[in-house]
Amino acid sequence: MIELRDLTVRYGSTVAVDDVSLDLPTGKIYGLLGRNGSGKTSLLSALASYRRPTRGSVRFDGADAFEDPAVMRQTCFVRDTLDVNDAERVRGVLAVAGWLRPGWDQDYADRLLDLFELEPRKRISALSRGQRSAVGAVLGLASRAPLTILDETYLGMDAVARSNFYRELLADYLAHPRTIILSTHLIEEVADLFERVIILDHGRLLLHEETDELRGRGITVTGPADAVEAFAGGHPVLGEQSLGGVRAVTLDWRPEPADVARGEAAGLTFGPVGIQDLFIHLTSPSKRLEAIR
Repeated sequence: MIELRDLTVRYGSTVAVDDVSLDLPTGKIYGLLGRNGSGKTSLLSALASYRRPTRGSVRFDGADAFEDPAVMRQTCFVRDTLDVNDAERVRGVLAVAGWLRPGWDQDYADRLLDLFELEPRKRISALSRGQRSAVGAVLGLASRAPLTILDETYLGMDAVARSNFYRELLADYLAHPRTIILSTHLIEEVADLFERVIILDHGRLLLHEETDELRGRGITVTGPADAVEAFAGGHPVLGEQSLGGVRAVTLDWRPEPADVARGEAAGLTFGPVGIQDLFIHLTSPSKRLEAIR
């Protein structure tokens, strides 16, 4: 179990993480979501023992994680900035990672280099942004660290490389279970990987739920515009689309079976809501104002 208790991170007068408490059972893939400036990287830095919390604690199986060599060797934190010496060659960066990480798999790293078409003799400074992101993906996956944290690591990759990364991450996680935390803005692309979702908003914990439960919070309703409007009346609308006489709305509402049956009788169809739609709704300024009122 990974436990965060009253975790607070300040930079002078700025509060980046505000009194966050979380229990994270191990052996799952977590999605950490939040708008820019929500405190995601600060929280992950404290979780990975890169930064001492201003207040509160991070504990792994009851032990304080900060500056604990045993815990830190079992933690791999890869940021989008990569955090390596630009003068190093790719193979040198991987060699250091192999020395630091007890679970490092060099054969797997070599296969990933081929998959992402990375030349191991190239210096980091000579790589494109997408290639630097691919190096970060190799470092994260091949580490096989019990706690692997990927903070927007894959953001610079093109669509093909990201697809390869998602496939590799899931396959290797199933073969070598561990705790993986993905911080991302590409919610729709990666949401199917998440087993649990954590949402931060202005440094505070807004939500921590199983992905299936989160999807169950809302519903998408499609059908004749008049019937959809009548069915949706009085319920919060997360998003809507119209084409001709057909309308589709996403509602922040979990209807009862009798409601669904009534809607189907009126010619409506129902589907699950996307994680991204819920995220946008929950973190929108208007939603925050409602909470304040």
